[in-house]
Amino acid sequence: MTTRLLNFLDASPVSFLAVKNIAAELEQAGYHRVMPCGPLGEMKAGNKFFVTKNDSSVYAFHIGNKPLAETGFRMICAHSDSPTFRIKPNAEMLCEGGIVKLNTEVYGGPIMSTWFDRPLTLAGRVILRGDNEMEPRTRLIHIRKPLLQISNLAIHFNRQVNDGVKLSRQKDMLPILGIIENELERGNMLMNIICKELEVEKENILDFDLYLADTSPACVFGAHDEFISSGRLDDLSMCFAGLEAMTATSTTDFTKVIAIFDNEETGSQTKQGAGSPFLASILRRIALSQGGNEESFWQAVEKSFMVSADNAHAWHPNYSEKYDPTNHPVLGGGPVIKFNAAQKYASDAISAAVFAEICHNASVPCQKFVNHSDVAGGSTLGNILAASIPVTGVDMGNAILAMHSCRETGSVADHEYCVKAFTRFFSE
Repeated sequence: MTTRLLNFLDASPVSFLAVKNIAAELEQAGYHRVMPCGPLGEMKAGNKFFVTKNDSSVYAFHIGNKPLAETGFRMICAHSDSPTFRIKPNAEMLCEGGIVKLNTEVYGGPIMSTWFDRPLTLAGRVILRGDNEMEPRTRLIHIRKPLLQISNLAIHFNRQVNDGVKLSRQKDMLPILGIIENELERGNMLMNIICKELEVEKENILDFDLYLADTSPACVFGAHDEFISSGRLDDLSMCFAGLEAMTATSTTDFTKVIAIFDNEETGSQTKQGAGSPFLASILRRIALSQGGNEESFWQAVEKSFMVSADNAHAWHPNYSEKYDPTNHPVLGGGPVIKFNAAQKYASDAISAAVFAEICHNASVPCQKFVNHSDVAGGSTLGNILAASIPVTGVDMGNAILAMHSCRETGSVADHEYCVKAFTRFFSE
């Protein structure tokens, strides 16, 4: 189980590739792809299908035996994106000695210092000229070798580096790409790499969405191989746990849904994000395709339950003062239910009790997280989704260390626990 997760993480450096890999797993499990602009197909019991949006979000559905108005939807929601650095247009910057660096902008909220002195590469999508100007072609790209590096300044020039240094997003976080060998490379080094990788002509490239990614493979570590070390555990580990549960369970009375959104790290307010009405519209179309009406759809919503799966903060042994004194989950302690009095999380006593009972019946331990009252926390998918689908839901996730670092740390046991809990949620 852990090996499958590690392989998925290595193959999914950006949301586009994560969605591609999730779609491949769904197809292998008997789900068929439908287009959002076309009919969803017959909504009879046992039917399985999925739809993607923007190549970076994916929504899968397994139709249940009973009418939606009686049983509703059971949904697991997560997000495909993680903090990183986006390559700007006109990115090449020529420096002394013929060194070329790339102009970048920050995506999300990364711990920027963790990106220094690592072998990095590029991944994303490249847009090519098509037969119709309104329908360009898309090619995904993942250059599977060390290609760039953001190098630190030597301590000899920055004696205060170990005392804490404020980093400039525009100055300090620009990766080195290479040294020009001939004049033909001037201004063309990045484009030449893309053309070679995709075997396309430069004149056919219209644009791209490219991001930096760490090339070091995901791995386990620890005295008993009990820890997981990887980039993008937040939130691809939750995506994969939901996928494992979805594809492992058979037809039930209720309709099962996994919704993997993009752009959670930047606020979710995009057509492929949780702030979009896209999921709500698909759920409504499913209800209407079963011969229902508006009334039956809203009855289904009231019968539904959502698990908003986004990783939680594990207790850090070096910084115990940052955590709530009585609600600080630990690595290996099981899935974490998240609470917030300011309603940044969807969890309340009822939804938390439901999820805790699911864990209990799956023989899985369960933990709770509340922020230290003097430490502001983040938000996630649950309440954003509830704004368009007023469904009962719980915010939860596995506990990890170094959230938003280039390299995060999770627990092997917690991943196994989470898959078991999700499988129980998707079972009768």
